[in-house]
Amino acid sequence: MPAHILQEMSGSYSTTTTTITAPPSGGQQNGGEKLEKNPHHWGADVRPEMKDDIYDPSYQDEEGPPPKLEYVWRNIILMALLHLGALYGITLVPSCKLYTCLFAYLYYVISALGITAGAHRLWSHRTYKARLPLRLFLIIANTMAFQNDVYEWARDHRAHHKFSETHADPHNSRRGFFFSHVGWLLVRKHPAVKEKGGKLDMSDLKAEKLVMFQRRYYKLGLLLMCFILPTLVPWYFWGEAFVNSLCVSTFLRYAVVLNATWLVNSAAHLYGYRPYDKNISSRENILVSMGAVGEGFHNYHHAFPYDYSASEYRWHINFTTFFIDCMAALGLAYDRKKVSKAAVLARIKRTGDGSCKSG
Repeated sequence: MPAHILQEMSGSYSTTTTTITAPPSGGQQNGGEKLEKNPHHWGADVRPEMKDDIYDPSYQDEEGPPPKLEYVWRNIILMALLHLGALYGITLVPSCKLYTCLFAYLYYVISALGITAGAHRLWSHRTYKARLPLRLFLIIANTMAFQNDVYEWARDHRAHHKFSETHADPHNSRRGFFFSHVGWLLVRKHPAVKEKGGKLDMSDLKAEKLVMFQRRYYKLGLLLMCFILPTLVPWYFWGEAFVNSLCVSTFLRYAVVLNATWLVNSAAHLYGYRPYDKNISSRENILVSMGAVGEGFHNYHHAFPYDYSASEYRWHINFTTFFIDCMAALGLAYDRKKVSKAAVLARIKRTGDGSCKSG
């Protein structure tokens, strides 16, 4: 077997953490050449249902000129109006009531968790399992974030990992900071994204009724949870000025959540260091991790996409991991996948850039 699995039971609460350990002899076992080329598959046995978020080095872009960009003017106009409203919202913050600022911040954190703990670590990568109350909370939080429904988000994200830095990567960072940050949402998808994304195995999400329910009623849900509710609550319950409520609690909060997430696609692929794998573009970026509640340890995440913490250091600048662990303490999250120190050290020794050592 390419990896063996240790089941560790916590003494304080009923939950499991699955530790993925490196194979002996530096990764050379049962056809070590294949293992050496693609060490990502160390975690394959622990997630038999998930294969399509593992990098495929065999895929290469076809030669020839790129297709002409097709602008999506509806998205361009709406995104411009949103950011204008958010910029105006910044000027209104000093005149807002304290409750409004606290409410907007809380809404931001919950929305972010809907992406990080929900769409990303639970549904895209299956790095842990969640019971119904937690899944329900995360699907609502994800709808609050309005970054496409879970099914579409996960499909694009799995394509991003499997075909990273190619034309089949929806936000290919080789096309520049602006494209990987927001530009990919302002133009039609590259034909390779549609082709390869359409071939990914999404049967696990199709079989999940909650995910399909969200997808079916997503437009109604996002209008209510992302725009109407955060605008009306401050205005109705503590008498905030309507324009303050709209521009700060809704526009500014939503723009911050969006840009914090987008920085993972842009800044965390262009700026930072690569201690785990110098051969991939994703990087460790502490500032991104602060804004995206723990998603900035991106070189580690692309090296080990099956780790529920998306980081070697668990709670260090990683509120999402803290949240998942709290849910595990309550019995709502379980079977959290964690890469062992041995596997991390082996990866650093083989492909790291020497910028740091595992602690």
